[in-house]
Amino acid sequence: MKLSANLLQRQTQSLVMTARLRQSIQLLQMTHFEVNQFIAQEVEQNPLLEFPYNDDDEAGGEAEDDRYAHQPEDAGSDDGYDNRTEALSSDWYDNGGSASTSRLNDELDANYTNVFPDDGAPQRLDAPELVSQWKSMPGSGEGADYDLDDFVAGQVSLRDHLAQQIPFVLPDMADRLIAQNFVDQLDDCGYLQADIVEAGERLGTSLAQAERVLATLQSLDPPGVFARSLAECLAIQLRQKDRYDPAMQALVENLELLARRDFATLKRLCGVDEEDLLDMLGEIRQLNPKPGSGFEAGVSEAIMPDVVVRASSDGGWLVELNPDTLPRVLVNQSYFSRVTKNGEDRAFLSNCLQTANWLTRSLDQRANTITNVASEIVRQQDAFLRHGVDHLRPLNLKTVAEAIKMHESTVSRVTSNKYMLTPRGLFELKYFFTVSISAVAGGDSHSAEAVRHKIRALILQESPEAVLSDDDIVDMLKKGGVDLARRTVAKYREAMNIASSVQRRREKRALAKVAGF
Repeated sequence: MKLSANLLQRQTQSLVMTARLRQSIQLLQMTHFEVNQFIAQEVEQNPLLEFPYNDDDEAGGEAEDDRYAHQPEDAGSDDGYDNRTEALSSDWYDNGGSASTSRLNDELDANYTNVFPDDGAPQRLDAPELVSQWKSMPGSGEGADYDLDDFVAGQVSLRDHLAQQIPFVLPDMADRLIAQNFVDQLDDCGYLQADIVEAGERLGTSLAQAERVLATLQSLDPPGVFARSLAECLAIQLRQKDRYDPAMQALVENLELLARRDFATLKRLCGVDEEDLLDMLGEIRQLNPKPGSGFEAGVSEAIMPDVVVRASSDGGWLVELNPDTLPRVLVNQSYFSRVTKNGEDRAFLSNCLQTANWLTRSLDQRANTITNVASEIVRQQDAFLRHGVDHLRPLNLKTVAEAIKMHESTVSRVTSNKYMLTPRGLFELKYFFTVSISAVAGGDSHSAEAVRHKIRALILQESPEAVLSDDDIVDMLKKGGVDLARRTVAKYREAMNIASSVQRRREKRALAKVAGF
């Protein structure tokens, strides 16, 4: 067989991932904050894109134009100024009493009456009147809304709170420099994340001086700050209360036994009986394991829901996109028409117009996709919205994708970092997708989240005399129609940070005795 090289033409079809298609897919997965940042970058680069104007700004601009339009033509002349000055002078020095004052009020649109009379009862102003007067102040705008957060005092951070106390306990400047270094290495809980030896070598000071400064800092408020471990944090607070005796010291040094509820070993190590141990446990519970948690650690941002679900008048559900999270951008077609008449930079502006139109279409497609996915989730989880988490149905991405004729990957991107505000609360869209757990005797399957809620409810209702084991929970779930294995119950219990039945029994009995005393 002879081998040779030939030129052939072949026509095939393939899916090519273009840059715009890749960006459209990324837009689906972005949060509204990331989308707004992306749009701001596009507006900065594209001259045909712009943000919509605010209605209040337009109204204010028109009012300002009208004000200048109705101004008299001779307002800037000297004669008009002299006439107004003469008229105001005659009114000001008129001895007509209240008539002249009333006329002056009308002329200047002001009120010069005595609002604080010298005699008589003082005038009372109700809160609504004060609010209306504040709204009518210059610069606030008539009927303008205000935010009460603007009147709230700023919260003091932990470092600022400590910086106010350090000059009173450390007069030496060298000690203050060491203290400032320790303050900079505090975490949000108030614990010192530094090695004293390394800190002393880095600052060029002795270990004794560093330890002396640290001991002084540990006496500051809040109690327990600058501790290097949980045991040291509790010990500092107990010393300030003068309750750090040898028995309490043994208890603090064996916190791992307390976590395991090994009260028999603790009684032997502390050398106390059961009654004294319960009193010591009550004192430990009153301490603060995170002394720095009560201060402002950083800027907290509220979650803005992307979808809002409300009950409609026909008994169904109304699914709407949150207008506060919808990105808004406009394409300035008139500017494109005016600029392209000259014929210069036509190619550049045409490319900008295509990019702008693509962005608006992608944003519309993103909004429609989120609405379709959220509507299908609401339709599938109608029982949850009406009756609560016990009626949460098992749901997966394939079911929603087949219902709205989309791919599973698209549904996964849409439900990432998106939140839905429902009458039951604010939930992430991923919350409604749970695995299915089979039911007894072939009944309807149950959602894993609903089963976890049932397990938590059963454990909360148990008494100290009848603590439920994992086998007891399995039997009670089977009576409720849920077929679940014991190891699965244990896995769900550990995921919810719920102790075993033995540990819960010890803790509940100890709490009952403490409450009795």
